[in-house]
Amino acid sequence: MKPSASPQPRRAAAAAFIGTMIEWYDFYIYATAAALVFGQLFFPSDDKLFSTMAAFGTFAVGFFARPLGGVVFGHIGDRIGRKKSLVITLVMMGVVTVCIGLLPTYAQIGTAAPVMLILLRVVQGIAVGGEWGGAVLMAGEHAPKGRRNFFASFAQLGSPAGLILSLLAFSAVTRLPEADLMNWGWRLPFLASALLLVVGLAIRLGVSESPEFLADKALAEDQRAKAVVKEQAPVLEVLKTSWRPLLLCIGANTLGIAGVYFTNTFMIAYSTQQLGLPRSLILECLFFVAIIQFCIQPVAAWIAEKIGATRFLCTMTILAMASPYPMFVLVSTAEAPLIIAGIALAVVCMASFYAVIAGYVSGMFDTRVRYTAISLAYQICGALAGGLTPLIGTWLAHEYAGQWWPMAVFYSLIAALSLVCVLALSRRHATAHRLEMASNL
Repeated sequence: MKPSASPQPRRAAAAAFIGTMIEWYDFYIYATAAALVFGQLFFPSDDKLFSTMAAFGTFAVGFFARPLGGVVFGHIGDRIGRKKSLVITLVMMGVVTVCIGLLPTYAQIGTAAPVMLILLRVVQGIAVGGEWGGAVLMAGEHAPKGRRNFFASFAQLGSPAGLILSLLAFSAVTRLPEADLMNWGWRLPFLASALLLVVGLAIRLGVSESPEFLADKALAEDQRAKAVVKEQAPVLEVLKTSWRPLLLCIGANTLGIAGVYFTNTFMIAYSTQQLGLPRSLILECLFFVAIIQFCIQPVAAWIAEKIGATRFLCTMTILAMASPYPMFVLVSTAEAPLIIAGIALAVVCMASFYAVIAGYVSGMFDTRVRYTAISLAYQICGALAGGLTPLIGTWLAHEYAGQWWPMAVFYSLIAALSLVCVLALSRRHATAHRLEMASNL
């Protein structure tokens, strides 16, 4: 067994990256379709604002389903195994995405179309809700000692990679004639998920179970045999004993989650509807920004490892608070290089924070409930911050037509919330460490 053990950290990091890339590709193509075509296809109306808000509403529904996925698959991951949970979520996500690509539209079957879209979106949200925590833990718990944050960042790297794939897919289909795009072109990115599912499964099945999970499970079984502990559901244990750090982790994740849907999903709708930019232009600009994000995240994780995660996260949130103001000024020029520069300013700060926060919050919980705890934190934050951000941004753009400062202030508040929660987690972790050291003396 020992010869095969050494490549496992790298293999686990690669599997976390590939798996989350596929899952986020599925999630992002839905987000892009919601911004571009779902309003017309599934929620046709004379009021374009209503159609867009309805489409973003189905996008939000997936986020609200994610905490359920965190509870269900967190339980599986904490009690049965991280690997089994991750395989199930990947299959769920791939199958549902293909089904969305096969859905008839409102024009074909009436109200049954949006109802089926919402149901599939719920299942998609449940799958993503169980995926993220397991991918972070499989990479982080396989990591060499002292390198949890860096290895866990590979799960976070799947997000920009999935975004790049989704933007490539939609950039290609949006070049079709409008009639072809609305008739069948939008389906192609969803159907392509079937091929990605096969690749993801092949890679994920080749990774061994988390060594920390196996060690903790062996200890738990020994304690149960000696009647030392009485086991309870992980979600109940988290809510009973760790609700304070859970709340702080929910707040800490806000910038990484809300930020990406602000700079991508909302900015697509804002730039095409409020500024009148061509869809192909903003998708091309976001594609280059996604490449920048993909490149910056490993660098950010490495820097955080050198200077300390707390100091790095706080610095990034402060910079993020200032970033939306030049972003909106540059995007308003409608010139591609300046649009890329403007969005990249915000994305570099947000993505650097996002790369590090996963490993940071996972260290706040015990192994036996870690999958459930970090999944709950991330997915509850996703339901609130990720699901509502495009809706709030769209509403602000409508209410303050021609003015961008309310949306910039909204983004600054998102970053400020993460800053406050990271500082609180840091103090809490330092206090717990001091108490542990004192008890060992």
